[in-house]
Amino acid sequence: QVQLVESGGGSVQAGGSLRLSCSASADTYSRNCMGWFRQAPGKEREGIASIGTRGPAGGNTYYADSVKGRFTISQDNSENTVYLQMNNLKPEDTAMYYCAAAWNWVCAAGSWGQVGLINYWGQGTQVTVSS
Repeated sequence: QVQLVESGGGSVQAGGSLRLSCSASADTYSRNCMGWFRQAPGKEREGIASIGTRGPAGGNTYYADSVKGRFTISQDNSENTVYLQMNNLKPEDTAMYYCAAAWNWVCAAGSWGQVGLINYWGQGTQVTVSS
């Protein structure tokens, strides 16, 4: 059973913008914090943003330094969907982007970047930024 469905991505020139979306089942959305990883060729998968979806940590966000100030993660609880708005894109943002979900404590503990703690992965969507 597919838990996370991604959409968005594509190719843009440097300085452009893209928006990714990730929809989850209601159960997955309510029991997990959600966010995004990315993986460029030859590099490790990097956790770049997360958001608490429900409960006391609902709405709390995390950003990796590499995207802070340029990317914004948001949520729509009525649609069980999270979004990643990516502005001022750079060539170094070129990567496969993966939606992910982890137990809420993972985000609360500041451990979003640990791949081994992820419960579910989206199928991935390519983002390519040309100079």
